[in-house]
Amino acid sequence: MRPGLFRTLGVLPIYWQALRPIDSMVIIYYRIFLVGITTFIAAYKLYGKEKLFAPMKQKTMLPTFILAGILITANWSIYIWAVNANYVIQTCIGYYIEPLMVCIFGVVLFKEKLNKYKMAALALAMAGVLVILIHFRQIPVIALSLALTFATYAAIKKKVQMEALITLFYETVFLTPFAIAMILYYEISGKGALSVAEPYQIGLLVLVGVLTATPLALFAMAANRISMVSLGITEYISPSIALVIGIFLFKEPFDHVQFLAFIIIWIGLAYFTYGEIKESKNERKS
Repeated sequence: MRPGLFRTLGVLPIYWQALRPIDSMVIIYYRIFLVGITTFIAAYKLYGKEKLFAPMKQKTMLPTFILAGILITANWSIYIWAVNANYVIQTCIGYYIEPLMVCIFGVVLFKEKLNKYKMAALALAMAGVLVILIHFRQIPVIALSLALTFATYAAIKKKVQMEALITLFYETVFLTPFAIAMILYYEISGKGALSVAEPYQIGLLVLVGVLTATPLALFAMAANRISMVSLGITEYISPSIALVIGIFLFKEPFDHVQFLAFIIIWIGLAYFTYGEIKESKNERKS
């Protein structure tokens, strides 16, 4: 599930690399801290104090928020590190696999039916990963980690019926004290953003909360407002654009075997999309 405006456009890799030489871990800690502030201000303004703090009374929800927060933080952290380590293409593989992994979770956890189109898509996606595995003789850990963390996050979010900004706040707030401590450590030790970044990069870094909270909030809102077919198709726009950026702008290695693997995955996604459209039409007719 590729949520929101900026990730749908697929341009965030340019933003992350524009923050170099700020260490990826420093960016990650600032992201946690600034997302917490951004979502708190936005949720407080939109819903008020009473509604914002109401979940604190639902003790059974707190473990869910913590687990979801750990998963989405891990997803963003892997993504940010991978882009700045010149693995943009592998992140694309992960985001192509991700919707299909969500389908697997739907079948296993929610007893959803797997039609022939989804089965074909899953088989082809696995075949594409297998081609990469055989070619490079190593498991694409980054791609699989991105797909697994967000698919698990999506499965957890499916059970939470609450305003997007409020859930995002609680998914972040429990990690914020640790993030603040790490930011202070890096800055005091001379390894933080203030020590290595240009003034314009500090300005860019301040935007990290908005740029990463907005996509998740928009995804949660869109999931309740547009069809799953439309939502599903937009999931493939972001990694496709990011792939072009990785190849032509960042000049990452991309050989004919990788291209073959992507072709196999794209065919699978075409089957998946066609099946979703056909299923949606049948539902409307019935």
